[in-house]
This record gives sequence, C-alpha cells and structure tokens, in this order.
Amino acid sequence: MAQTETDNTNTQEGATNAQTVEFSEAQDLGIKNSDGKIEMLLDINMPITVTLGSTEIPVKQLLQLCPGSVLQLDKLIDEPAELYVQDIKFATGDIVIVDGHFAIRIKEIEGASAQITTETDTQENSNNQ
Repeated sequence: MAQTETDNTNTQEGATNAQTVEFSEAQDLGIKNSDGKIEMLLDINMPITVTLGSTEIPVKQLLQLCPGSVLQLDKLIDEPAELYVQDIKFATGDIVIVDGHFAIRIKEIEGASAQITTETDTQENSNNQ
C-alpha cells in the first residue's frame, strides 16, 4: 500500500496541501510475455476515416445550407484522398467504387520510403508508351 505524508505550505492566495507518496515495490507475478499473446491484438478493430477534402465556412453560410447545396472542398479531383487510423494519417490513395460502395485504393503508406505501385498503374504506364 502507499504511504502518504502531508505538507501544508502557505502561499499568498491561501494554504496549499501537498502530499508525498511512497509506493511499495510491485510484486513479480511470474507472468511472462508469450509470443502467442500478440495474436489477440491482431483481431482488434480500428476506426478508419477517409477524407476527400475540407473547407471552412462562416456560421451564417453553414446555417443557410439545405438539401441541394454544394460545398466546394480544398482538394482537386486528381489529388489523393487521405486515410486515417484513429485520427492519425496512415496512407493516401484514390477513391474508387467497388460493388456500388466507395472504396480507397492505397497508393502510398505514410512513412514508407517508396510508393506502392498497383498492377493497374503498371498497366496504364505500359499502355501509354
């Protein structure tokens, strides 16, 4: 258990109560890191967000939005979308449609030194030559 000592220090605004805490040493329960334990983490779902672009508008314009309103974003149509994992930018890619649903074709992983080339890109480049 932790033991505490109380130290009352006077300041201009009034009394401050500071406590010193001493913790006992943690006991070794004999649990060892197992290589198989990492497998549990591989099944955890992570929230993914893909952004097409963004913009800022005044509140007055926001309140005037209605069905049919068009809001122009800051990205051009040929710029890649950004993929975020738990609000951390992870990759960029192109928006595609798969079975009637939006999807993203990953082009580059953040921090990766080389760009990932897909078979489609390779075929397009060879057709253009």
